[in-house]
Amino acid sequence: MLAAERQVRILEEVKRRGGVRVRELAELLRVSDMTIRRDLDALAGQGRLDKVHGGATVKRSPSTEEPGFEAKQHRQTEEKEAIAAAAAEMVRPGAAIGLSAGTTTWTLARHLGGIADLTVVTNSVRIADTLHTMDSLAPSVILTGGVRTPSDALVGPVAVASMRLLHLDLVFVGVHGMDLGAGLTTPNLLEADTNRALVAAGKRLVVLADHTKWATVGISTMAYLDQVDVVVTDDGLPVEAQEELRTRVGQLVVVPTGHA
Repeated sequence: MLAAERQVRILEEVKRRGGVRVRELAELLRVSDMTIRRDLDALAGQGRLDKVHGGATVKRSPSTEEPGFEAKQHRQTEEKEAIAAAAAEMVRPGAAIGLSAGTTTWTLARHLGGIADLTVVTNSVRIADTLHTMDSLAPSVILTGGVRTPSDALVGPVAVASMRLLHLDLVFVGVHGMDLGAGLTTPNLLEADTNRALVAAGKRLVVLADHTKWATVGISTMAYLDQVDVVVTDDGLPVEAQEELRTRVGQLVVVPTGHA
């Protein structure tokens, strides 16, 4: 296999899994570890991936980059649907829940129809619109005020103040990134502040994050992993990352999507 062909295969594996180890690539492509390291050096030099100790990860975005809702809406749709379906099973009739802004939490909102006497607090205009247009058993929706961000979140002191006296059974948050050291992060400082208030209002915190969010770090932390009761992710998350998460959070739920 030529070096160019091998590097294409490496990029495919990194994009599919979010991150890979040198030894795994060497076994897959039947070459030496040294050959894989040279390939990773070349790809990292081209800016096509990030080389890390023992392997490589997908190219990280700048910590302040904030894609709009439409840009994120069409990413990892299969994974988000599976994650949302699993998360919806945690919601009981009569509950009061919080949903942060984001495309994964918006996908969860679409699964909440039919749950009786549900109250939803959210800082997402998109989520509020979706819940208001449900035909049957539409939840009661409390939409916070605030300044609108590119991801259609309402943030700032008005949003924070509206959440401080709330008491919610469950809070579901989507994240820009999830990392062992940095925890749950966002590229927007005001959104991080608002999400911290939402997290503080809940008895239990559930994080909805597809595998591409792993090892991505935004500029501001909204919570650390030891504050998380449940993480719902997909089987594209590397096994090593799953093992690390299980030691840090209350429960890890891995939904099947065909990546494993």
